[in-house]
Amino acid sequence: MNIQDLREEKRKELELRVNTKADAREKHILVCHGTGCTSSKSSQILVNFKKILEEKKIENVRVIKTGCFGLCAKGPIVIIRPEDTFYAMVTPEDCEEIIKTHIMEGNKVERLLAKDIDGTVVNRLDDLNFYKKQKRIALKNCGVINPEDIDEYIAFDGYLGLERVLTQMSPKEVIEEIKNSGIRGRGGAGFPTGKKWELTRDSEGIQKYVVCNADEGDPGAFMDRSILEGDPHCVLEAMAIAAYCIGANKGFIYVRAEYPIAVQRLQIAIKQAREYGLLGNHIFNTDFDFDIEIRLGAGAFVCGEETALLESIEGKRGQPRVKPPYPANSGLWGKPTLINNVETYANIAQIILKGSKWYSSIGTENSKGTKVFALGGNVNNIGLVEVPMGTTLREIVYDIGGGIPNNRDFKAAQTGGPSGGCIPKEHLDTPIDYESLKEIGSMMGSGGLIVMDDTKCMVSLAKFYLEFTVSESCGKCTPCRIGTKRMLEILERLCDGKGSEIDIYKLEKLATNIQKASICGLGQSAPNPVISTLKYFREEFKEHAIEKQCRALECKAMSKITIQEEKCKGCGLCQKHCPVEAIEGQGREKRVINQEKCIKCGTCLTNCPFKAIGN
Repeated sequence: MNIQDLREEKRKELELRVNTKADAREKHILVCHGTGCTSSKSSQILVNFKKILEEKKIENVRVIKTGCFGLCAKGPIVIIRPEDTFYAMVTPEDCEEIIKTHIMEGNKVERLLAKDIDGTVVNRLDDLNFYKKQKRIALKNCGVINPEDIDEYIAFDGYLGLERVLTQMSPKEVIEEIKNSGIRGRGGAGFPTGKKWELTRDSEGIQKYVVCNADEGDPGAFMDRSILEGDPHCVLEAMAIAAYCIGANKGFIYVRAEYPIAVQRLQIAIKQAREYGLLGNHIFNTDFDFDIEIRLGAGAFVCGEETALLESIEGKRGQPRVKPPYPANSGLWGKPTLINNVETYANIAQIILKGSKWYSSIGTENSKGTKVFALGGNVNNIGLVEVPMGTTLREIVYDIGGGIPNNRDFKAAQTGGPSGGCIPKEHLDTPIDYESLKEIGSMMGSGGLIVMDDTKCMVSLAKFYLEFTVSESCGKCTPCRIGTKRMLEILERLCDGKGSEIDIYKLEKLATNIQKASICGLGQSAPNPVISTLKYFREEFKEHAIEKQCRALECKAMSKITIQEEKCKGCGLCQKHCPVEAIEGQGREKRVINQEKCIKCGTCLTNCPFKAIGN
C-alpha cells in the first residue's frame, strides 16, 4: 500500500472538512462523539441521521463520528460541512428537521443555531468568541476527523512525520529538533521534552521502553481523554518517533479504565496501525521495529506519578519509587524508559512537520507552544481550550470562557488540580505559563482550570482538595499518609466552626514539613491548595477560626442566610428556586427567609441577580 497515494486521494475527499470554499460534491454531517456529548445521546443522533438519510434515499451526504469540538457547554454539537453550520444542544428528535430543512431544502434550522454569550446567533463555528483566541495544535484533528478511521488521519498528514523521521533524519537530528522547539512536558512540572529524550537515549541498555502516561486523575481534567477520543493516532505516531530516537522497540499506553471510549478508540487505532504496517516490523521499509500495548489503570491518582505508573505496569501495587535513579536510567523492569503524557505526544508530529522554529515562535520565552486546558467551574463556556502560552487568565475566563454565570464576580481559579494553587482576582492578568504561575504560588499541572465565583468559600475549597489527596494517598511515606490527614482534620474543624487561630499556624507548619519530607511529587505538592489559599485568602481563614463566620455561606455550620432588605427587588427568583419553600413573600414584596425551614443549601444565593442575599 502506498501511504502517499492514499493521503492525496483521501485529502481531496475530505477537503471540505477544513475548507468552506471547497468544491464539495457531498455534505458531511459531523456529530461529536466525545464523552460529554455521548452522555447526552449523541450516539442516538448518529443512528437517527443515518436512518433518515437511508429512508429518504438521500445520497452524497455522510454522517461522521468525531471527537470533541471543545465547547462542551453547547453539546451535543452537530456541524455541517462545507457550510460550517454550527448546531448546538441537538437532540435525537431534531435530526428529522435538520435533514428536511438544511439538507433537502437548503435552509438553516434557526432555533438550533449556536448563540454566543451575548445572545448573538452564530452561523459558523469560527464565529464563536470561544474559538477566536484559540490555536489548535494538540487538538488539531479533534472534531475534524473520524478517530476510528486511520485513512482520515493519514489524509491530514498523519504518519507523515514518522515517515520523514525514519527515512530522512537520524535520531540525534530528531532530538535536536525537539530540543530546539522548546516544548516542555505537559503533564506536571514542565521538564524539557527534548532533554528527557536525550537522557534516555544516552542511558546504557539494549532494551528500552516508551511509555505514554494517560492516567489523568485531576478533578475536572479531561484534556488527555479528549485527545485520545478524538485523535488517537497522533499519540501512536509520536510514540513511534520517540522510540526511534531513544532506541526502543516496545511501548505502553497506561490509561485509566474509567475512559472506556478512549480505550476502545486506542484499541481500534493500534489494530489499524498494525494492519497498515505503521506498527510492527520494518516500518516504512526500514529496519525500525516498534509495537504498542495498552495497560489499564484502576483509577489510583498516585499512578499519575511516573514511577508509581511503572510499578503498576509491572503488575505491582502503584507506589512511587525513591529517586534517583530516574526512569530515563532505570524504569520499566529496570530498563531505560521514556515517559511523556498524552498532550506532550500530541505536539510531536506537528513539530517534525512544521519545524522547531515554527513551534518556538508560539508562546513565551521560556514556555513554548500552546497549552490545553479543561475549563470548568463557574464559567459560561465550559469546555476544552487550547491557547498559546502566555495568554492571560482574564482572556481565558472572559474572552474564551464567556465570563461568570449570573454576572457574579470572579473570585479565584484553581490550576493544576490537587497539586496546584489558587489564582486570586488581583492576578487575573497573569500570563499562563510555567514561570508566571510558579511565581504566584500555582502551577500548570496537567491543565485543569477550575473557575470560582464569589459564592465559593476558600477554606472549604482547600478542604475539598485535601479530602481528595487523603483518599488517594498511596500510604508509602508517613508525611503524606499522616500529615495530609492531620491537615484535613484542621480544615474540617475550621469549616465546622470549631477551629481556633492556632489551627492556621498548624496548617502552615504541617504544609511545610509535608512538602519537604514526602517521597514523590504528589505528596510534595499536596499542601499547595492550602498554602495558596492561605496566602491570598487568609482573612477567610481568620473569620472561620475567630469569628466563626463563612462569608460565602458555604460552611453550613456557621451560616445564617438572610436577605438584605435594601437590596431586595421583590423579583421572587430566590423563592422560586428554594427547594424547601423557606422564603416568604408575595408579588413585589421584599422576601424574607424562614430560618427554621432554611437548610442553608445556597440555592437562593446563586440565583439572586441583585446580590441581596448574604450573612
